[in-house]
Amino acid sequence: MRLTDIKPELALSPLDGRYSRQTAPLVEYLSEAALNRQRIVVEVEWMIHLANGSHDDDGQSSIPGVQPFSQEELDYLRKIPEDFGSDQIAELAEIEAVTHHDVKAVEYFIDRRMEAAADALGTQTQLTRLKPLVHFACTSEDINNLSYALCIKQAVEKVWIPQFREVVKLLDTAAQKFANLPMLSLTHGQPATPTTLGKELAVYVYRFNRQLRILNNQEYLGKINGATGTFGAHTQALPQVDWLSVSRNFVTVRLGLTWNPLTTQIESHDWQAELYSTISHINHILHNLAVDVWMYISRGVFAQVPVKGATGSSTMPHKVNPIRFENAEANLELSSALFDCLSATLTETRWQRDLTDSTTQRNIGSAFGYSLLALDNLAGGLNSIHPNTEVMAQELDSNWEVLGEPIQTAMRAGALAGREGMDNPYERVKELMRGKKISHSDVEDFISSINFDDQTARRLSALTPASYTGLAEEISSLRNA
Repeated sequence: MRLTDIKPELALSPLDGRYSRQTAPLVEYLSEAALNRQRIVVEVEWMIHLANGSHDDDGQSSIPGVQPFSQEELDYLRKIPEDFGSDQIAELAEIEAVTHHDVKAVEYFIDRRMEAAADALGTQTQLTRLKPLVHFACTSEDINNLSYALCIKQAVEKVWIPQFREVVKLLDTAAQKFANLPMLSLTHGQPATPTTLGKELAVYVYRFNRQLRILNNQEYLGKINGATGTFGAHTQALPQVDWLSVSRNFVTVRLGLTWNPLTTQIESHDWQAELYSTISHINHILHNLAVDVWMYISRGVFAQVPVKGATGSSTMPHKVNPIRFENAEANLELSSALFDCLSATLTETRWQRDLTDSTTQRNIGSAFGYSLLALDNLAGGLNSIHPNTEVMAQELDSNWEVLGEPIQTAMRAGALAGREGMDNPYERVKELMRGKKISHSDVEDFISSINFDDQTARRLSALTPASYTGLAEEISSLRNA
């Protein structure tokens, strides 16, 4: 048995195979079928725009011999992409097998519906004679760039951002809940000034909120200006039409995108590079989160909730592996590699046009798919862990040497105030504590040996590693600022 003979065909990519359930929402916007459906939308809306102006009900036709479409004609045209299902996908594929050109196939697909309009609307409809209006004065990239922009915009806003917000929400809830839960910090892998678990999670929430603001202000650009961006065919065919205005209104009013007035044959893709750079940046922050949590689990700060029936190891029954965070790491790396490649390559073209961007853009769905899969794993992972407060308390109580920082800083403050016996504070604390295991009594003895004022001595003597968290709880509340 050859695997290629199995029907339906087996998936080559894990995004469409093993992980198809998690990535399925992107099929609606970033699959080949979704792109073709959006191409039909753009072609249809361009015809409507030319016939009816900026608004369906009160516009004027830009094309002599074309009357504004009736409501029935508008409904008929818009039903073409709405009814784009499995039969229509197959039909379009058959047309493209002949044309060897995807956008031309879309044009012919619509032509068939224009020819059949009389059967649905009656012989009085003008649609049957308006085949020349399909793809009027357009180059393929007029349709493609707008279709991609609409597909990507919807995928980001309706699928990717909501899943990303779910992860941020989980972190935000935990940051609030554990804002005052003390935890030993490790800088360079060594015990350092204590913090709180909530504050460390709040750092990520703050970072993600900044990136969300950037995404919310993201522009999605589009153009419709002909073969080399000059409106050459437009002005020769209909010189009396204000084509700049028609183009601007179509892109901004009808499609809800940002108009790009200056392009070659292709829209320059700068907005795509900006978007992908932002999401790649977010991926890297998410990767940092996944690694941090993985190490917290390894250290015992986080405990995992075992999944009933799940196997952690084929030979070691005791294991509960942090596989969701490891899965997230790997998929974030794949996603960022693709997004970084897209950002680097899409902004370049040879003179007025080459086809490298066409091939490259077919991988946009994969880039988003790996990131979406990572977000799904992070959400599942975050829902399956909880702080191990016993381990956290033991870590703190085993590292009294971290109080060397506040003690030597208080000595510096005393020296600045003119108090005697406060010389060489850093060196004296270093001699006592560096590279040594210090107990509570060692710290108390050292404090009592220093000429602190009574208030400072009492404050330092009352300090423990668990209480030495500064303003961590307070600044955690600034995570959504």
